[in-house]
Parts: sequence; C-alpha cells; structure tokens
Amino acid sequence: MKRAIPVVVLSIAGLVPVWLYQPSAQSSTVQTMTPAPSTSSSSSSSSSGANVVTSSTITTEKGPVQLQVTFDGTKITAVKMLQQPNHPQTTAAVPKLIAETLEAQSADIDTVSGATITSEAYKKSLQATIDDNVKTASASPSASASEAASRTVDGSALSTEKGPVQAQVTFVGTKITAVKMLQQPNHPQTTAAVPVLVAETLEAQSADIDTVSGATITSEAYKTSLQAAIDARG
Repeated sequence: MKRAIPVVVLSIAGLVPVWLYQPSAQSSTVQTMTPAPSTSSSSSSSSSGANVVTSSTITTEKGPVQLQVTFDGTKITAVKMLQQPNHPQTTAAVPKLIAETLEAQSADIDTVSGATITSEAYKKSLQATIDDNVKTASASPSASASEAASRTVDGSALSTEKGPVQAQVTFVGTKITAVKMLQQPNHPQTTAAVPVLVAETLEAQSADIDTVSGATITSEAYKTSLQAAIDARG
C-alpha cells in the first residue's frame, strides 16, 4: 500500500496542469480596420493614373464606417472598406454593397436588409468620395477617353444541374470594371454567392478566384464563363 502512494501523488500532480488550463475564447477573423484621423475625404493619384479617394470616418451606433474608392476617370473600379462594424450582418452586407456600387457606378444603391445603419453610412461615405473625385476627374482629359475605351463582352452560357450561368464583363482597356450575371440559378445560395464572386473578380482582375462554399457548381460555371469573356476581349 505504501508503494502505491507515490503513484497516486504523481497522477494527481500530472492532472493539475490540465485542471488549471483554460481554453481561449474562440475568435473570428474580421477585415483589418485602419483608423483615419482625417475628417474629410482625401485623394491621391497612383502611378497608373487611378485616383484613390479615402472618405471621412462616419461613426455609427454599430461602429465606424470608412471607404477607400479607386476611380479610373469617373468610373469606380474598386471599393475597399477601411473600417466597418464588427458584426455578422455587416460582414455579409459589405460584398453586396460593393458589387452594387460597381454595377450602378453611383451611391444610388439599395440598402441591405438587416444592415440598414451600415448601408446608409456606406452610401454617405461613397457619395463623399464621388464628389471629391469629380473635382479632380472633371478637369482630366483622360476621363472621356477611358469611357470611350470601355467594352462589354458576354461570357459563354453554361448549363449546370442547378441552372444556366452566364457572365457579362465590362472592360476599360484590360481592366475589368464591372461584371453582370445574365443568367444564374434561381437558388438562395447562388443569390448570396454572386456578389461575393463579382467582388473577388474585380479585386483579382482575373478568373483565378475562390469557389464560394455552398455554391460550388455555380462558382465553377461562373469562373468558366468569366474566363471566356476575358479570352474574347483580346
């Protein structure tokens, strides 16, 4: 019996670290937020001639909202959220807001249901960057040339088990400035996936983008149709 005592003691000692260990709370990755001390929109020109405008920060009850918008002349070619509320509904809404912006080429877009506060702040920030860009772009002779050089190409129409898929792509030179779905499956997962696919396309400027989870078939068909449009552009 005496020999068993050290074994029990050692066993208890070995369990102490386990009892004391507290697992860390689960964390989720959100878009990096970069604080901006400025109170008005600011713009800068890149080496490629694009005008990048950063909006002022709008404080909402959900959190701060700030945009960075890239223009080619008067055309909106990219939108990036520098600050946004850390909220699931905002995370889901942002790709839709960006996709609608790139299609509408204005701040006249729909408010995303469930993210009204963020949507309104987004549209206000977006309009501020558009107004700021007009001051620069209106005096630039290259703006009209960029508009004249735009070209819209229809991608191939693909039949899938979920339904037809076809993308229409607008280019300014070799830059993809807009993507519109001419045909897509009438399915909730497809409806949710399309804005994400379009946003990724405009950022990647190619068909080398990720497949959206839950909409694999539509994603693959979209990328094939997109690549066909890029190839047809010449």
